[in-house]
Amino acid sequence: MNAIFKNIKGDKALWAVVALLALFSFLPVYSASSNLAYLYGDGNTLKFLIKHASHLFLGFAIIYGVHRMPYHYFKGLSIIMIPIVLVFLAYTLAQGNTIGGANASRWMRIPFVGIRFQTSTLASVVLLMYVARYLSRVKDKVVNFKETIVPLWIPVFLVVGLILPANFSTAAIIFSMVLMLCFLGGYPWKYLLGIIGVGLLSLTMFILAAKAFPSAFPNRVDTWVKRIENFSSNEKSEANYQIERAKIAIASGGLVGVGSGKSVMKNLLPQSSSDFIYAIIVEEYGLIGALSLLFLYLLLLFRIVIVAHKADTIFGKLLAIGVGLPIVFQALINMAVAVELFPVTGQTLPLISSGGTSIWMTCLAIGIVLSVSKKREELLEQKEKEENPLAVLSEAL
Repeated sequence: MNAIFKNIKGDKALWAVVALLALFSFLPVYSASSNLAYLYGDGNTLKFLIKHASHLFLGFAIIYGVHRMPYHYFKGLSIIMIPIVLVFLAYTLAQGNTIGGANASRWMRIPFVGIRFQTSTLASVVLLMYVARYLSRVKDKVVNFKETIVPLWIPVFLVVGLILPANFSTAAIIFSMVLMLCFLGGYPWKYLLGIIGVGLLSLTMFILAAKAFPSAFPNRVDTWVKRIENFSSNEKSEANYQIERAKIAIASGGLVGVGSGKSVMKNLLPQSSSDFIYAIIVEEYGLIGALSLLFLYLLLLFRIVIVAHKADTIFGKLLAIGVGLPIVFQALINMAVAVELFPVTGQTLPLISSGGTSIWMTCLAIGIVLSVSKKREELLEQKEKEENPLAVLSEAL
């Protein structure tokens, strides 16, 4: 154990925030799992807690393994992984799974293991790594839009296009994060406006195609429209019962909450351990718990920005922001949905919600950010050794 802690490098505050989020997640996940235990009929909530613990254990193993890698390795890995991710996404979409008549081709089953894997979460991390690599190469150069179409925008539109039919919210988040990263990376804003226009035109064409050929995209566009209509409507209906029950849970929480494990709405609110876990947290821990959790995510954002600011290369800066910012962005969207600031999106609360893929890909992104911060520590240690060789000699003796 001491050897492991000795080899933990990178931003210690970032490690602490991630550990606090992971530790806190056990309480709401265990509480909300009673709903799942009831649905499966055996009433055993302990197995869901053990499952969540195993997901987090593997997640922290991913953080540890990834943060030990030199971050410049991710340049080459992103090139290798882009075609692999495209194959995964195409295979996942081709499965044609439906839930309630709607296209839900989001998961790929790993052969011989029996684990379902949500390919879009891996695609998000890989694509942002790839974009960071490309932008670092053209930094301080005159950018010609035509020269960026093939190496930059075709991979972006292929990834987003393969995710869009089954998961509009994830596709929109990825596209927004790419645009944000390009803006921070110095990509000309006039070209970005053109890309936004192309994106909106492509979305319009997809919607028209889905309406013209409904069998190809079962009810997906109708689902998007209904969610927006339910969000904009003040009338109560069966269609927006999730939000109504989430609001009841939040209203029941008050200042300090009803107490850990004492939520009532966890038994009535679908996806109470994943998509709507924030509502259960507010019900059990009140406004104090809700704001404390929000503070941890904002602190996570602050540390990511600090790591990016201190990175020794342009690629390191863009990489830390590119893979780190979507974690906080997704968390804010999840919270906004619970309090009815956003339509229902199906985004989980990073490191808190149950679900292996979400936890593992969040941990992969955090490991990459820590790898960037580790490099600065190594440079500072090397500089200190060069300036004080006597101290190094005495330590060796």
